[in-house]
Amino acid sequence: MEPIMEFKDILARRRAVNFFDTERDVPEPLLRQLVDMAAMAPSGFNHQPWSLMVLRGAEEKARLRALAWDQAKITEAPVTLVVLADTAAWQEGHPACERNWKEMTATGMPVAKRDWFMGACNSLYGSSRDASLAFAVKNAGLFCMSLMYAATSLGLDSHPMDGFDHDGVRRAFDIPDNYWVPMLISVGWLKPETVLTPPKWRKSYDEIVVKF
Repeated sequence: MEPIMEFKDILARRRAVNFFDTERDVPEPLLRQLVDMAAMAPSGFNHQPWSLMVLRGAEEKARLRALAWDQAKITEAPVTLVVLADTAAWQEGHPACERNWKEMTATGMPVAKRDWFMGACNSLYGSSRDASLAFAVKNAGLFCMSLMYAATSLGLDSHPMDGFDHDGVRRAFDIPDNYWVPMLISVGWLKPETVLTPPKWRKSYDEIVVKF
C-alpha cells in the first residue's frame, strides 16, 4: 500500500519547479489517474467547464515554448498541459450542459425545473461576455489547483504558467473561439540533484482578512 500523504504535507511539498528530469516520463496510466483525481474539483452548477490539451511530442512542445517566453520547462517536462476554460459550457444545447442536466435529473432533479435551471445559468453566466469568461476561468482555476495538488500527492512535480501569448497559442493549436486559455502546466519529475530555493513568503491571516 502506498503511504498516504497528509494534506498539510501536500500543501507544503507542492512547488512550482523550473527544472524537470528529461529522462523520466509520466506514464499514461499515471497521467490518467492525475486527471481523474483533479476532476473532483467543484464547479458552478457542476458544469465542469474545463478541458486539457496534453502535449508530449517534441515538436508541439517546442511550438508552445516559442509562444511562452521561451520557458525551457515546457519542453523539458515530459508533459505540458494546455488548460482550456469553456465559456459556453453553461449554454443550452452545449454537450456539457446537456450531460449535466441529464445527470441531475437522474439523481432527482425534477424535469419540470429545466426552465428554472437554464434561466439561472443564463442569469449567472450569460449576462455578458465578461460573465461567461469569469464563469469559465474561475472554475478552470479550481481544476488547475486540484491538478497541482493531485500531482504532488502522486509524487509528481508541476509548474503553472500564465506567461504566454494567449491569442498566439489559440491560433497555433487551432483552439476554438469558445475556449479561453487560463494556464499552462508542466508536469513531471524534479531534475535529480536540483536544490530548490526556500518557499516564497506568504501572507498571514491578519494580512489576508480585510474589511471595508
